[in-house]
Amino acid sequence: MNDIDYGSSSKPVKVIAVTGGKGGVGKSNVSVNLSIALSQLGHRVMLLDADLGLANVDIMLGLKTKFNLANVLDGECELKDIIVQGPHGLQIVPASSGTKSMAELSSIQHAGIIQAFSDIGHDIDYLIIDTAAGITDMVVNFVQAAQDVLAVVCDEPTSITDVYALMKVLNKDHNIVRFHVLANMVKTSQEGRDLFATLSSVCNRFLDVTLNYLGSVPFDDNVRKAVKKQKPLVDAFPRSPASIAIKSLSKKVQQWPVPKDASGQIEFFMERLVS
Repeated sequence: MNDIDYGSSSKPVKVIAVTGGKGGVGKSNVSVNLSIALSQLGHRVMLLDADLGLANVDIMLGLKTKFNLANVLDGECELKDIIVQGPHGLQIVPASSGTKSMAELSSIQHAGIIQAFSDIGHDIDYLIIDTAAGITDMVVNFVQAAQDVLAVVCDEPTSITDVYALMKVLNKDHNIVRFHVLANMVKTSQEGRDLFATLSSVCNRFLDVTLNYLGSVPFDDNVRKAVKKQKPLVDAFPRSPASIAIKSLSKKVQQWPVPKDASGQIEFFMERLVS
């Protein structure tokens, strides 16, 4: 494996997978706006759109992309050729949309995508991975290779059920024992705490996991307006309730410890996927 210079060894890359079990929980909005908020704090951030068949990060930000991960897999270009610049210096790795073959990649192809990161010479502090919905092999491969898992839930019975099912697979089959939980689109902060309590109660009964509650993001109609404008919420409506919550989340995330060993490094991320 190539040696990669991602900054000094004292500050390795933090790899965070944002997942949600089901669709419709606002996972991509959280991924995009968390990435922007971290960039605003002065961090060097890369956002990987890992919803390989139904990509939408570039669309949400109104970015025009010539190439995407499908072109990398086809050997038409290298990963560094498809990176697009987003707001505040955010680097975005776009995937393809409406391409069935990209949604049905083998584990070896998934590993090949991450292996392609060895082509990148950029210094980054954070790699944020916006996973697809569901509990597919693709989602599991990306999540289990990350250092931290941020699970997004909302006030729907299927949301709790699906994120629990994802945690069960990751815990029982892949020995992942720690999850960060964010309650999204809640009416009140108490509703967020109640959502976490429900999920925590089920996990404590049946799984050997530790859950860390990150707080909640309130339901905010400005989220829809920002998507319509194709701008990140934290830029379009910086004083909106959801923006304030996301910025608070970013400050919590930057406090997460980085292990002193290999975990958290891009190299480790690639090795975990390959294995």
